[in-house]
Amino acid sequence: MTARFPGVILSGGRSSRMGRPKALLSLGAARLIDHVVARFAPQVTALALNSNNPDIALPGVPSIPDQFADFPGPLAGIHAALAHARAFWPDASHVATIPVDAPFLPLDLVSRLAASLTGPDDVALAISDGRIHPATGLWPLSATDRLAAWLENPPTLRVQSFLESLAVRTVAFAPIDTPRGALDPFFNVNTPDELARAREIMAALESLSNGMEPHRGDIP
Repeated sequence: MTARFPGVILSGGRSSRMGRPKALLSLGAARLIDHVVARFAPQVTALALNSNNPDIALPGVPSIPDQFADFPGPLAGIHAALAHARAFWPDASHVATIPVDAPFLPLDLVSRLAASLTGPDDVALAISDGRIHPATGLWPLSATDRLAAWLENPPTLRVQSFLESLAVRTVAFAPIDTPRGALDPFFNVNTPDELARAREIMAALESLSNGMEPHRGDIP
């Protein structure tokens, strides 16, 4: 089922808590965005990047800015993904989205979300540790105009509020075992402290892969 869906990495925010563009931060031997691409790109049929910063770009990957001004949050990135998908991937029923600050995302994310869909208008979202991740999911192209109308005059910019008008399916993902303990697979790098933790985990994983075989449950 994975082969049906294109994907968009959401990197249109201001990175205000980090103080600099998160996508370009070093994490191990690569940038944060490169880790997300490596794990996400094999799961989708085509890839685009939602970015409002010309410095955040990927070779050969189209960059799509928000269509609404003043950084209205994740909903604007999701709308940009849907509008792009409708224009360039009209045969797709859904577009897969993932935030740029989730470098440990599951390698079976899209296939598991796809398995939960019951129709072309469903939204499928990831859950971990009892918390829903509205920017991590499969969004139906049929919601494009409804989301645009919402953003034209938003009663709120909370993604959860917009979702109340849609059929939402959820898929729970378990913590991942790492040499530094259990890790939420959707761990977000939003602050300097979280970046430091991600670097420790990545360094431990790289040392493990260069030395001994990881045990079951480790990030590949």
